[in-house]
Amino acid sequence: MTTVAVVLAAGAGSRFSGPTHKLLARLRADTGTDTGAETVAGRAIGAARAAAIGPVIVVVGAVDLPAEVTDDCLVVRNPNWAEGQATSVQCAVSVAREHDADVVVIGLADQPFVTPDAWRAVAASTSPIAVATYDGVRGNPVRLHESVWPLLPVNGDSGARDLIRLRPELVSEVACPGSSADIDTQEDLDSWT
Repeated sequence: MTTVAVVLAAGAGSRFSGPTHKLLARLRADTGTDTGAETVAGRAIGAARAAAIGPVIVVVGAVDLPAEVTDDCLVVRNPNWAEGQATSVQCAVSVAREHDADVVVIGLADQPFVTPDAWRAVAASTSPIAVATYDGVRGNPVRLHESVWPLLPVNGDSGARDLIRLRPELVSEVACPGSSADIDTQEDLDSWT
């Protein structure tokens, strides 16, 4: 089976009131980074890359990410990013098909505390849909086998969430280390910096 890691980085980040897009905001050194000035997106993409589960696809839209953040990744622009996360998932699935992948493991660029081990654990599942859990709470990344790709929404902001809710018999949970905390607001960032 061929697996690709997908990091969704297309949204506008409209709830973030900082001086830059939330994905370009800096994290401090003691949040687990080793650079002392790593960005939110850089940390999230770096974890997907370090997991080494397959090629990494980064779906962008509202903001371009610096080349050093997406180094060794396939960057794909979603022209319909403003129509919701489902369009970014569809964009990723389309590229995965072009690369003969059977599985996508999808995470979010605004979740910088998801570890490479979490990516690997979810990717190792054989369930059609596998969802990372953190202390029993579902989060990201999510593994989607090609058999469920036709069931994914084509528009809206749910990604795979509705499919997971509507087809529980296809879903397994995978306990993971780390945290799937989002950086959506300046307050979220401040709590980690």
